[in-house]
Amino acid sequence: MPLNLSDDDPDLEKRLSDELDAINDAAVAATDHRNLAIRLTDDDGTLIGGITGYTWGGCGGLTSLWLSPAHRGQGHGTRLLTAAEAEIRRRGCDRVVVATMSFHAPGFYLRHGYREVGRTPGMPGNTTKHHFHKHLA
Repeated sequence: MPLNLSDDDPDLEKRLSDELDAINDAAVAATDHRNLAIRLTDDDGTLIGGITGYTWGGCGGLTSLWLSPAHRGQGHGTRLLTAAEAEIRRRGCDRVVVATMSFHAPGFYLRHGYREVGRTPGMPGNTTKHHFHKHLA
């Protein structure tokens, strides 16, 4: 049986994700996995920032939050996070999880009521990955 190594294999990524989703759904009796994506654009449609994630089994997860450097510090990150949390609640979830690198935004999540629940040290550049959880009231 040959092994095939590559830098990128979108078909394999999708297949593995689908297979693991099936196992996860069966293990927790939840089949309500949905992706979440919110774009922030300027008036001409240029992307300023966005947030992506998912909902599944009563839990929301945030996978990416990005803002263009020119638009940081103006409240747009809070707008995106607030919109994502509102949609996660609307979908019936009562909690949300997110991870961020030490040089990205741990303070941002702490300011928004997230509680740090773990750290993964020794990431590239001697950085740390911070794991957060928030109960949505």
